[in-house]
Amino acid sequence: MKMLAIRDNLNQCFSALRAHKLRASLTMLGLTLGVATLITVMTIVQGANVFVEQKIANLGTDVFQVARTPFAVTDFNIIIKALKYRKIELDDMLAVEERCTACDEVGASASASVRARYNGKEVQDVSLAGETANMVFIDTRTVDQGRFFTPSEDQHRSGVCLIGDTLVQQLFDGVTPLGKTIRIGDEELMVIGTMDKIGSVLGQDQDNFVMVPLSVFLKMKGIHSSLTINVKAGKRNFEQAQDEAQLILRARRHLTAGMENDFFIGTKESYMALWRSISSSFFAVFIMVSVISIVVGGIVIMNVMLVSVTARRREIGVRRAMGATKSDILRQFMAESVIQCVAGGTIGISIGFLLALALRKFTPFPASVQTWVAIMGVVMSSAVGLFFGIYPAMRASRLDPVVALRSE
Repeated sequence: MKMLAIRDNLNQCFSALRAHKLRASLTMLGLTLGVATLITVMTIVQGANVFVEQKIANLGTDVFQVARTPFAVTDFNIIIKALKYRKIELDDMLAVEERCTACDEVGASASASVRARYNGKEVQDVSLAGETANMVFIDTRTVDQGRFFTPSEDQHRSGVCLIGDTLVQQLFDGVTPLGKTIRIGDEELMVIGTMDKIGSVLGQDQDNFVMVPLSVFLKMKGIHSSLTINVKAGKRNFEQAQDEAQLILRARRHLTAGMENDFFIGTKESYMALWRSISSSFFAVFIMVSVISIVVGGIVIMNVMLVSVTARRREIGVRRAMGATKSDILRQFMAESVIQCVAGGTIGISIGFLLALALRKFTPFPASVQTWVAIMGVVMSSAVGLFFGIYPAMRASRLDPVVALRSE
């Protein structure tokens, strides 16, 4: 009998909703828009976090960098101050490589902007990256075709290079560039490899680069360029490796105990911490607006349900006269509220995911569609239905049957 009562109650709910389709649709509309906005924002937030972790913070979890200027900072004055610091040179990298017992691999890199030319074609604003040969074991990027340069080629300043996918497409029209010679400034370099495509990061092309041995870079751009030291260490020795590298550099720079570092150490977590600090307040505003939309949708549902109670007083009176209890009326109106909210929330979830997928497909903006976000949307919709349906349902259940039957 209990299951039959529940089934009958649900039948009453669906019959009432079908009888007032327009009212039910308008009731769900507010919640649908609110949930759709929330789901869209959440998928973008999740996608952006994954995007930043994979693209911007592309260091391995076991790699840290040391440079003259900060890697992640929001205060421009710190950068101005850092530019006055002593440059990091090749001897600094060699000292860390020699003395750091917790470091597995120690390499160096540097970068500058150049133009690349081949067979009458030219690409502007190309990033010229100089790296030591062992960066192949440190850098997370991988070789697509060909090979990386060898320590011997780095030592003898061999005119070889690897290029990114942008140069492959724009200079060679997709034809393999291996063995071809390109001109970078006054230097001619033979292409011995290409790197895997990375794509754009927040509108910045990450494949528009030429990678050369560090010795070639220093020959082209001057030996006074400040380098970035790249260190790979095991997870157990990661903190120790940072401490050792810091002590080695402080000793070389004659920094006493009371003096602050004139260099900066960056890890994957430092990039992610900066991103979280920048994005948290930005996305919090969007999420707050979405939640407000859902609350407004809940208030609309409550008011429409109150109007529905007034309009259906005679129906309530008839049901009470036929033996329905206050609990039956309460459950019916609560069920109607929850059903409308869940339906509106489900539609909102679908719209939100479709918008997120459209953003991911047709724009460079990231979006990550995750199951838990959909579950959260359904739970929130149900909670809104329960909360804002309580008062109208109680009003309906407390109606006097005689007074309700007299209403027109």
